[in-house]
Amino acid sequence: MTLVSRVSRPLPFVVLSLSYGALFLAATLLASACGEPPSKELHQAQGAIDAARAAGAAEYAPEGLDAALDALKRAGDFANQRDYRQALNFALEARERARNAAAQAAEAKARARGNAEKALQALQTRLEHATSLLASAKEARVAPRAVRPLAEAVGATAKVLQEARSALDRDDFEGAIVLLGDSGEKLGTAMDGVSSALVARAKGAGRR
Repeated sequence: MTLVSRVSRPLPFVVLSLSYGALFLAATLLASACGEPPSKELHQAQGAIDAARAAGAAEYAPEGLDAALDALKRAGDFANQRDYRQALNFALEARERARNAAAQAAEAKARARGNAEKALQALQTRLEHATSLLASAKEARVAPRAVRPLAEAVGATAKVLQEARSALDRDDFEGAIVLLGDSGEKLGTAMDGVSSALVARAKGAGRR
């Protein structure tokens, strides 16, 4: 038997001892990591939920916000039971769900704002056309009774637009849409009446 073979025989035992030692060290570190409540992660989760609320998640991403709140509650329950591993898992889940809810809310809010602004601009354009038509009718001396509905509709529409802009400034996009309502249709009907009166006026003037 050579000197090399004599020295090499204990190696399997040494390697095995090192492996068990590494496993023991890893287990010790893992146990110590889960031996304290995940206070930092719980605070981060609560902060993410607060940020999601501020982003409008309660209105625009309620399901995601509710899921985050549920996960945070479960994290707190497990922390009270000293099951810190599960508490950590649910705290991380709550943080992630809250961040997703905030992102969804921001996207939905931007879309709602765009829809409200588009509807408001459409009504503003129609109001400008109605105002121009009203001026033409007065210049053509259309009968006051034919012009009155349009004049009233123009005034009412201007008021609606002002209220809708105020709602838009408050980020109440749904409220702005509701305020606009059927103002455009009413204004259009009044415009049709004046247009017909203008045509009739022009035909009458042509026969003279």
